[in-house]
Amino acid sequence: MKRFITLLFIFAATTFLFAQESATQEEPAQKTAAEEVVPHDGDIVGLWKTIDDETGDPKSYVRIYEKDGLYFGVIDSLIRKPDEDPDPVCDKCDKDDPRYNQRVLGMTILNDMEYDDGEYEEGTILDPKKGKVYDCKLWVENGNLQVRGYILFFYRTQEWFRVE
Repeated sequence: MKRFITLLFIFAATTFLFAQESATQEEPAQKTAAEEVVPHDGDIVGLWKTIDDETGDPKSYVRIYEKDGLYFGVIDSLIRKPDEDPDPVCDKCDKDDPRYNQRVLGMTILNDMEYDDGEYEEGTILDPKKGKVYDCKLWVENGNLQVRGYILFFYRTQEWFRVE
């Protein structure tokens, strides 16, 4: 009975966390010329500015690249507030994950994304702040990258902006 209650609690918590699709995401108020959004006909290779779907604040720049037909994303730089650790490590990553206690800067967070009919899927994404790995799906919409992390049918989506 205890095990059932624990599983029910985990299911309810997961439902709460992942069923909350960000209703309003504001684009950063000002963009420099280097941060202008440029549509690329669905090609995701390049540098992207990530936006936290919970706070709306910019978080990092992720460089997406292709290798052997798969797509990967590496944290190129971090956008930190004065009270935040300027060089964090993934101390919440699973201890079996090779990224455990590794620097977030330079970390590969998007892995093994496959292109299929306008979408990139079958890969994973790591949230280094929470140390969680999620199944992932990417697609370009209005020149911006939609990044969806999910478990089963519960998901959250962030919008990333291309940087040139």
